[in-house]
Amino acid sequence: MEQAYYKSDAGNLCVVIENHEVTRIFFVGEIQENSVLPSLLMQKVIQQINEFFQVKRREFSFPIRLKGTDFQVKIWKLISRIPYGTSLAYVKVAQACGDAKMVRAVAAAIAKNPILIAVPCHRVIGSDGSMVGYSGGIDVKRQLLELEGFPKQFAVL
Repeated sequence: MEQAYYKSDAGNLCVVIENHEVTRIFFVGEIQENSVLPSLLMQKVIQQINEFFQVKRREFSFPIRLKGTDFQVKIWKLISRIPYGTSLAYVKVAQACGDAKMVRAVAAAIAKNPILIAVPCHRVIGSDGSMVGYSGGIDVKRQLLELEGFPKQFAVL
């Protein structure tokens, strides 16, 4: 397992790589110094995150592994299809999953997204356009959406 940190205006991120795949990207309070040189993959991941925050990258091309229940992975793959600069309401994600009544289960799965930014759960908003539910905090969610030019349009999956 390899771990590295990235400091952004939105907050400090920790990146975890296991078996040559990113398994986690999450916000942390403190950044720890890396005691070893980062692998080429970690350098690529950090570079792409940096490009995202500099508004030079819209998609990520590093390998990821989603670890969760079958339902969670299904939801995370679904929200990974939300294009840069767009958003989608939680209820629309539930509908795309097959049942609008599953909105709470969908929201719970999204809340457990282990790979923030690259699996763009920040693009999922309330059906009235409100900023709701983000593990990094609502202010960070707003900041990420504004970085992408929000509000532009709603996505269609």
